[in-house]
Amino acid sequence: MLDAFSEQSIRKALQQAVEAGPKQVVLDLSKIEFIDSSGLGVLVQTAKQLQAAGGSLQIVTNPRVTQAVKLVRLEQFLSLQPSLDAALAAISPSN
Repeated sequence: MLDAFSEQSIRKALQQAVEAGPKQVVLDLSKIEFIDSSGLGVLVQTAKQLQAAGGSLQIVTNPRVTQAVKLVRLEQFLSLQPSLDAALAAISPSN
């Protein structure tokens, strides 16, 4: 779950990853059963930080995560990918 209870630890882990320097981050949420507004906020904040650094956040998703993202109309902002291969292809040097 990516919700208000896990939000602090997820935010901290993602912040550390961004500060470590990779500009391209793949976050695999394909096994997540539930995401709430707190979780979506973490994704938006991380995506903004990476974009400001010239990078991107690719999110491997599943139908539940996709539904939550679309419900709040963030699908145009967050880069949702159907698989890890698709996420890696989205950050390949040829793109």
